[in-house]
Amino acid sequence: MTEGIMDNKMETDAQKRASWVRKCIYFAAGMAGLLFGLDQGVISGALPFISQEWGLSSQEQEWVVSSMLVGAATGAIIASFLARGIGRKKSLIIGASLFIVGCIGSGMAANASMLIGFRLILGLSVGIASYTAPLYLAEMSDKDARGKVISGYQLMVTVGILAAFLSDTAFSYTGDWRMMLTVIAIPAIILILTVSRLPDSPRWLATKGRFAEASKVLNSLHASAKVAEEELADIKDALKVKQAGWHLFKTNKNVRRAVFLGVLLQAMQQFTGFNVIMYYSPKILSLAGFSSTEDQMIGTVLNGIVFTLSTFIAIGMVDKSGRKPALKIGFGVMALSMAAVGVCMSMLESGTAPAWVSYFAAVMTMVSIAGFGMSAGPIVWVLCSEIQPLKSREFGIACSTMTNWITCAIVGATFLSLVDTLGSAHTFWLYAFLNGFFIVLTMAFVPETKNVTLEQIEKNLMSGKKLRDIGC
Repeated sequence: MTEGIMDNKMETDAQKRASWVRKCIYFAAGMAGLLFGLDQGVISGALPFISQEWGLSSQEQEWVVSSMLVGAATGAIIASFLARGIGRKKSLIIGASLFIVGCIGSGMAANASMLIGFRLILGLSVGIASYTAPLYLAEMSDKDARGKVISGYQLMVTVGILAAFLSDTAFSYTGDWRMMLTVIAIPAIILILTVSRLPDSPRWLATKGRFAEASKVLNSLHASAKVAEEELADIKDALKVKQAGWHLFKTNKNVRRAVFLGVLLQAMQQFTGFNVIMYYSPKILSLAGFSSTEDQMIGTVLNGIVFTLSTFIAIGMVDKSGRKPALKIGFGVMALSMAAVGVCMSMLESGTAPAWVSYFAAVMTMVSIAGFGMSAGPIVWVLCSEIQPLKSREFGIACSTMTNWITCAIVGATFLSLVDTLGSAHTFWLYAFLNGFFIVLTMAFVPETKNVTLEQIEKNLMSGKKLRDIGC
């Protein structure tokens, strides 16, 4: 009897220990997501004040926005080498350190060229974090909660965006855009302090032949030693593939298929037009008829609240209803709401729109944000971290993350030009069409990966199954 009680106590202690380690990991990765969101959101409120002080043209404003995105695309490439060479943990610390430099430098910038330069550094940091954090989470999460955990990372991105909007609103009354850009460095310090105490990924340790350390980490993540041993055996089996990274990509068509799918998913996510709303929210609200700075900032904060709340829908759905249904619903919602915004803009451009049209356009903008938050926002990151084989995971995720930032830069650098050339109505109709097309692509190529181990997804991919079936 006493022996049984002792065994139960040891099992309970092991479960508590494993739960605590995972929570610390999730918190650290969440802080990386917070940095990502803060930098995405902060420029929306700061840009009108920067533009007014320095007299920036539309093209110069686009460069201030997109310079961070160009840096992030470069950072994603650098991150693939860092994550493979020094591990996920140290990569996150480097990303957070660069974030601090970029924030302080942006706040002290004397002209647009300096600001663009420091936003490039910020981009490097965000590119490293946005690559490393989902990868780290995917490799440290239990298969039955992987989607929820990585969606939780995206939730922290939305919290960061909302926090930036609130901070911008607070500083907007004095027009202090320098404090808007500087204050967001604080969470990066917390991230460095947290990550420094965490273990590295057992899968990365295994690729370096450090199996004893990998076993120790797995035992800290699982209450059952048997489960930890089985997972390590699966990892060793996946490592039997001799080639890796670029060489594996060149020689193996199945790896190329996985990379193609990751690139496609990230391009789809960005060409929904969501970040147009995030980066240019005050501008869009002004097009919709809200002329005062206070109205625009309040509307921007409401957009951030909607984005944060809608991400909870994804967290609830992703491991129950699955990835694919959420994507199809989200793209559909975005297509309809973007089309409605386009109709409103057309009426406003004609000069004969009744007063309610402005409010309806603002509401439809929020609906579009909700569609993204419940689907493509978190779920694309979940899928991209799941579908790549272990021996080419760094390379595959680097390609998809780089695509995210390149396409995001294209969207950020072309929106104002599209509005000037096509008009606001046709610009939103273009994004509505793209979202409708993405439903078709989802049905044709995207797999359902809920409750499937990373190793099983890899086996299905390497056996030649169709991309949409590799989660079966």
